[in-house]
Amino acid sequence: MSVVGLRGLLLRLDKRVEAMLPQRIRAVWSHPAGPKTIFFWAPAFKWALVIAGIADVVRPPEKLSMYQSSALAATGCIWARYSFVIIPVNYNLFSVNIFVAATGFFQLSRIYAYKQSLKEAPHAPTGEEHEETEEHEKKSAA
Repeated sequence: MSVVGLRGLLLRLDKRVEAMLPQRIRAVWSHPAGPKTIFFWAPAFKWALVIAGIADVVRPPEKLSMYQSSALAATGCIWARYSFVIIPVNYNLFSVNIFVAATGFFQLSRIYAYKQSLKEAPHAPTGEEHEETEEHEKKSAA
């Protein structure tokens, strides 16, 4: 089947589906950022990044990547702004990117708090230092 024939088939199928839809849903179906365009599907799949960011909340902060969280926060902010510049304005893209940025900033705050707690915590002896301390205490007690 040629590309022209496939395109014609898809257009006829689209008209049949659209004729069966209620008026309210038909407006969404034919919207410039509706489900027949990349403007709908890209943000829909990008919600997986938000879900992954939320799942990382239970991950210990020492295992989080500062670079990855920074990238998520930055791209979320950049693409949220971009969603209002493009035509058609894409509110779905805006909302998903706000959440991507929020999860990135939240993980960055967890990493920052963890690193600050390491600076404030008293020095914990390493294995060798601990053994030396025990030997010193035994000699002092004797």
